[in-house]
Amino acid sequence: MILAGIPPTARRLMAARAARSIGQGALVVDFALYLHALHWTALAIGAVYSASLLLGALATLLVGPASDHLGAKGFLLGYEGLQLACAGIALFSANPWWLGAAAIAGAFGRGANGGAGPFAPAEQSWLSRSMDEGLWGRLFNLNTAIGLFGMGLGAVLAGLPDLLSPWLPGALAYRPLFAVVLLGSLLCLGFLWSAKEGTPPEGTDRSPAAAPTTPTPWRNLFTLAGINALNGLGIGMIGPLMAYWFALRFGVGPAAIGGTMAVAFVAAGIMSLAGGRLTLRFGLVGTVLRLRILGLALLLIIPFAPFFWLAMVFYILRAALNQGSIGSRQALFLSLVDNRRRGLAATFNSISIQIPRAIGPVVAGTFFHLEMLTAPFLLAAGFQGAYLWFYGRFFRGKGIGQAPGAD
Repeated sequence: MILAGIPPTARRLMAARAARSIGQGALVVDFALYLHALHWTALAIGAVYSASLLLGALATLLVGPASDHLGAKGFLLGYEGLQLACAGIALFSANPWWLGAAAIAGAFGRGANGGAGPFAPAEQSWLSRSMDEGLWGRLFNLNTAIGLFGMGLGAVLAGLPDLLSPWLPGALAYRPLFAVVLLGSLLCLGFLWSAKEGTPPEGTDRSPAAAPTTPTPWRNLFTLAGINALNGLGIGMIGPLMAYWFALRFGVGPAAIGGTMAVAFVAAGIMSLAGGRLTLRFGLVGTVLRLRILGLALLLIIPFAPFFWLAMVFYILRAALNQGSIGSRQALFLSLVDNRRRGLAATFNSISIQIPRAIGPVVAGTFFHLEMLTAPFLLAAGFQGAYLWFYGRFFRGKGIGQAPGAD
């Protein structure tokens, strides 16, 4: 059984992730299309996404370290309460100011594979404390896969506006999707409330007397954060507005885009599960590099595809390769610190991607406004190519995450 050996706390956290991911999957397809249907400009759409990413990064600065001292549960419950409020506003109002504020605070359309947005460091820290470090490769890859499968289901639901258009004309057909987000947050609250934030796994005592005397490896954290920034810049150029690009490039609607992204998320989930096995052969670093290099090649091909179905195939393959390595990357970053500082490490990992990523949607929106639909892909490929080179060099120098028996 796939969940065999996973403790109850981790199972509840994964269940919350699954519930949260469905709404995220629906909005990652449809939110930009909803704003387009409300006659928002490409620049305005990109600005909302960028503001949301920047706010999330600032919130992450506070949450991650605080979760090491105050615990993660309260932060995650508060996050779901905020999601409930934002989804309620978007469900009942299309006022630009109210909708914009709700989108920025609620991170609508960004997609996080079921993660808790700026509160993800607290979530990752809590999850890491539920199992021994030697099992993190399996744990984080499974957690990522569950979120991706949920995103796939949400992407299928993103086709609802096309089905509802005879009864709810225009932009109104998108409104029911926010009810999906609201329901998911209610389920999350139930799962999180029942999860216990107890003591760390055996052998990882967090008491002051048992605290390690080694200093926090600031140099490693800052170095890898700088490398991650290159990845964040590349992700921001493409990821948040990919559905919008499909609509502009090929003139397709929510049902076609949602179906494409659903297959992509499911393929990525399967690859994430396979990633847990690949790490046994190639190590965490080798798995990340192999998957991401193949994904980089596909990123360069997508904008030149002449037909929607061909671009769809390339996109699905790239999503499977790139997102299938997320769990391995999370485990690698957390391995840089001891048990007491995992929230801090998760914070560095998150903000080092989020802050640069916040720049991308505005830049991409500007290119889209100028009808330059290929340029963001080329820029993103340059940033991600540099990221992979430095990433491999960093971990090879540290001897972390190598394959068993590797030098």
